[in-house]
Amino acid sequence: MASKLPSLILPRSLHTSPRQNPNILSPPSSFSNLHQPLHFSSPSLLNTTTTFPSNLCLTTIHRRNRFLTARVIQRQQLTDTDDDDDTLQTSTEEEVKDEEIVREGEKKKKKNELAEQSIWNQMKEIVAFTGPATGLWICGPLMSLIDTAVIGQGSSIELAALGPATVVCDYMGYVFMFLSIATSNMVATALAKQDREEVQHHISVLLSVALACGFVLLLFTSLFGAALLTAFTGPKNAHVVSAANTYVQIRGLAWPASLVGWVAQSASLGMKDSWGPLKALATASVINGVGDIFLCTYLGYGIAGAAWATMASQVVAAYMSVQALNNKGYNAYAFSIPSRKELLTILGLAAPVFLTMMSKVAFYSLLIYFATSMGTHTVAAHQVMIQTFVMCTVWGEPLSQTAQSFMPELIYGANRSLSKARLLLRSLVIIGATLGFFLGIVGTCVPWLFPHIFTHDQVVIGEMHKVLLPYFVGLAVTPPTHSLEGTLMAGRDLNFMSLSMTGCLCLGSLVLWFLSSRSGLQGCWIALAGFQWARFSLALRRLLSPTGILYLENVDQREVQKLSTT
Repeated sequence: MASKLPSLILPRSLHTSPRQNPNILSPPSSFSNLHQPLHFSSPSLLNTTTTFPSNLCLTTIHRRNRFLTARVIQRQQLTDTDDDDDTLQTSTEEEVKDEEIVREGEKKKKKNELAEQSIWNQMKEIVAFTGPATGLWICGPLMSLIDTAVIGQGSSIELAALGPATVVCDYMGYVFMFLSIATSNMVATALAKQDREEVQHHISVLLSVALACGFVLLLFTSLFGAALLTAFTGPKNAHVVSAANTYVQIRGLAWPASLVGWVAQSASLGMKDSWGPLKALATASVINGVGDIFLCTYLGYGIAGAAWATMASQVVAAYMSVQALNNKGYNAYAFSIPSRKELLTILGLAAPVFLTMMSKVAFYSLLIYFATSMGTHTVAAHQVMIQTFVMCTVWGEPLSQTAQSFMPELIYGANRSLSKARLLLRSLVIIGATLGFFLGIVGTCVPWLFPHIFTHDQVVIGEMHKVLLPYFVGLAVTPPTHSLEGTLMAGRDLNFMSLSMTGCLCLGSLVLWFLSSRSGLQGCWIALAGFQWARFSLALRRLLSPTGILYLENVDQREVQKLSTT
């Protein structure tokens, strides 16, 4: 091929390998006139007839090699990129797994943090945990206590009427306190899984259940309120039925809002929000106190004014609790009809609390029933003492909630440690005993040294002073009893709870009937003190037993899980 063109000298750029010079098909313009047949810019390069066929074939081969090489390089780059993506994806998955392991370790560390501390540090942590939950329990008794103090300044008859009236209003409401416990448990569990949709669903279902129960209670008190009051007061105190029924009918209007407020407050506590319930409690207490003073003292509405003030405060508290949930991003105005399975779950979680509350409600109802048969002054004195008693005992209820929150992981969880569970129980009992002694002193000194806060009737004050000693004995043991019973619930020792509470109720009722007929109101309070000490003794004996849930060291995981079944 070189002999055909001896005079043609191409530049070095045209003799370069196509891989080194990609512009071979576009020669410089200064060489385009050297030989006319050479048309490198022809679009039909393969079909052009020139005197350089071999060069064109070589160029075409190089051109094809260039395309093939590019494709190979492209495939290699894609393969490398896929390998890099797989490596990156694998690395990312490993990092995510590592982060999940770290988070799980932190969660387990937080769960066991309370049990690993010293007793003094445990006490401080328990007090900090139980403080906000106290507002959920003292709201109802506080309002009834304010009503008692204001009504007692005006009429002994209306003060006596508050006794059976508060049984219908407060104690029937306590029966549905299981909604609060179920709400806290279900919301906290869903939040632990970081599932906001499940949290919203639980809130909607529980609000629907609370609203339905509220309307059932409203209808029940409207239809059977007078009959219940007549049964409680008896023929000797029939003159107080009218005033008591007025109070019950007015407060009954707030049942739907009251139960909805309980569920909303419990949801906030399950989200570890203490300020929402505390604000609602403070606002409700202020409204109730101001309303009582204004309606009863200045306008002279008496027991009806106290009922309207309490009803308004409960509605406001419920509204504030619902708004607190809305501010967290949940729709507290959405209601969902629960399925049969969800109803069974709610009842299953709340069964121990429901049984305990039913037993206490039944015994306290019998206590007031026997007291109301002793005359107006005796009933009025009992009303003051029982309201202050209930007001003080609810301060120990958060200890039960603390035990139910921290004990399960130590008793039958993955990080099972019964020695730490016993240490935690010791802290709870010490706090309960200290709190009980303090509440006993304060609760006894108020009606003893300042009885005029409630009434100026000397006969009523004399009846109050007769029961101060059994009042102190029964009140002092109540908070540590809550700690023990909360631990039994956490250990799912439900069979024992059922038998012990039923036994205490039956035996206590017989003792109450026997002593009330011989010692009057003082005998009633001796029976109440015995009822409280029986609960404490039975729960303590069960927990300290070698076969109890805190000493089953050699029980495997399957046998421990059997304790969680009813």
